[in-house]
This record gives sequence, structure tokens and C-alpha cells, in this order.
Amino acid sequence: MSGNGLISSIRRLINTEERLRTSNPSPFDHLRLQMDDISGDGGILKEVVQPGEGSPVPQNASVLIHYSGFLEYSDQPFETTTNFKYPQMMKLGRDVTLVGLELGLLTMQKGEFSRFLFQPHYAYGDMGCPPFIPAAAVVLYEVQILDFFNSGQVDDFVALSPVGRLQEEQNIAPLSTLLEVVNTLRSFGNRFFNQSRYHNAKDRYKQAMTLLGSRESQSDAEKERIKTAVLPLYLNLSLTELRLDSPHKALKYGNKALEIDSANTKALFRCGQAYLELHEYESAQDCLITAQAKRPFDSDINNLLRKVAMSYKDSLDKQRDMYAKMFRDLRGPVKM
Repeated sequence: MSGNGLISSIRRLINTEERLRTSNPSPFDHLRLQMDDISGDGGILKEVVQPGEGSPVPQNASVLIHYSGFLEYSDQPFETTTNFKYPQMMKLGRDVTLVGLELGLLTMQKGEFSRFLFQPHYAYGDMGCPPFIPAAAVVLYEVQILDFFNSGQVDDFVALSPVGRLQEEQNIAPLSTLLEVVNTLRSFGNRFFNQSRYHNAKDRYKQAMTLLGSRESQSDAEKERIKTAVLPLYLNLSLTELRLDSPHKALKYGNKALEIDSANTKALFRCGQAYLELHEYESAQDCLITAQAKRPFDSDINNLLRKVAMSYKDSLDKQRDMYAKMFRDLRGPVKM
């Protein structure tokens, strides 16, 4: 904060305290006394209710948040996301329309819950937003950041190689940068998956796969690091395809994972699930028995193995009944 900003803040604090002594203080007047000036001009005041951890939100990130906006003397928010089934995902620089809220989010950490007071020029302006926001309104926002993703880094990395051009700039970028971008895309995909948005999850996983597949590796060590990053993407894609009722594709990705790590129990389990959906019970049993040998007390593996055994038995019983009926039909009716 500049020297002039500090002097202005002190003067505003003195003026606020003077108003509290000489008049009836408003709710926002009380709040101002426990808030910090983060804009330097008094336009954005902040109170940290619950601290977060880690680095602050970066520019152009995508933030997963809950927020509520209040007018003074109002107990009910004029807007809120707390009643949504899933938290709001907002891209800074695109989805956040209030200048004050965008600047406030850039001061927050993962897990943080804070309150902000925005003067009109950082919120809805002198005109307000009728009929909900009156003219020149000071507004209070309560914001909780559940998570954020450095999507700005993803955007910058993808922009290095326009469609149709060789990806030279991506190849000369540090491998660590590529792996950070891939991890962000995978985290995006996991978030979509947990919200049952399986097509969106699949798109993020495949975008990460494309970036890894386009990397021209220069050393064995780099190739191994890329294979390590590819493996969880194959596993995620396999499970996503199962949720999308595409067992053939799920099996394809499961087998690709096994090509990297033939002893991977998750890959064996995914293949077992896919074979079960395809009614290939013997193959399902083979995969699951191999997985069970490595993790004999895993309840998911054991339960699925029992399910496969029961389905296999039911299938054999139906075949036996069908063949018995066919044999009776061939013999014809019994003559008396």
C-alpha cells in the first residue's frame, strides 16, 4: 500500500470511529472496523473468517467457490450459490463480472472463507442493478474457495501450438511445465467426474493425453516420466467409459494401462469390470483373480469376483436350459 493510501485508510478509520461515537452505527460500519483495506483506496475491504493454505489464486485461474451477496440491513442474499447441487466453477477474467470480487479472489487461498465490502465503483456502480441492487449500493460478499485450478497456465501452454502447426514451442518447454498442465487438466477431469459430468471429464483427460502424446521425448528418463503421467489418465478414461456404458472403450484403456504396468490392480479391476459388462466372464475372472492375488483383502475386488462367478453360473444355467429345450424340440412329442 502506498503512503497516501495508508494516510487515506487512517483517515477513513478515524471518520468511521467518529461516526460510531456520534450517531447510530450501521451494520456495515461495524464490519469496517474489523476489515483490512486491500485495494488501497477503501473500495475493497476484507475480513478473513477462516484462513486457507497454500499459494493465493493465480491470474486467470478457475476457482471452485460458494458465495453470497448481501445488501445492508438485509438478512437474505440477493444472490447465492449455496443452494446449488455443486459449487460454482468460475474462470477469472471471464465469468466473474464484479471487479471487486475478481480482485478479492486473487488474495484468497484454497479453503479460505472471507467477507468483502465493495464500494459501488468495485461492484454495481452508481446505477446499481434494478430491481435487486439500488443505485450506488455498497455490497457485502461472503466467499469460500473450495479449490482452484491454474487454468491460465493451461491456456498459455496450449496457445504455444496453434492447430495445424508443429508443436515446437511445447517441446522446448520444460517437461515440468507440461506435467503441471497435465495434472491441472486431470484435476479438472476429476472434478467433472465427481459431478457426474462424464463427457466433460473425458474431454479433459483426452486433452491431457494429447499433450503428452505430442511430446517428443529426448531421453529415457523423460519417456519414463511421461509414461508415469499417462498411466492414471488411462485408468481415469477406463472408468469414465464404464460410466458412459462403453465397455469396449473401457477395456481398451484398461489394456493400455496394463501395457505400462502389467501388475496394476486398478487396471486389472477396470478390465474385469469391462469384461463383465461384455459378458466375457472367463476373461473377467482371469483379470480379477490376478488382482486378488496381489490384494487378497480388497473388498471391491472380492465383491466383483463373486458377482462375476454368480453371473457366469447364471449364464451357464441359461445355456443348459436352452440346450435342453432344443433337444426336447428335436426329439418331438412322445408317442403313447
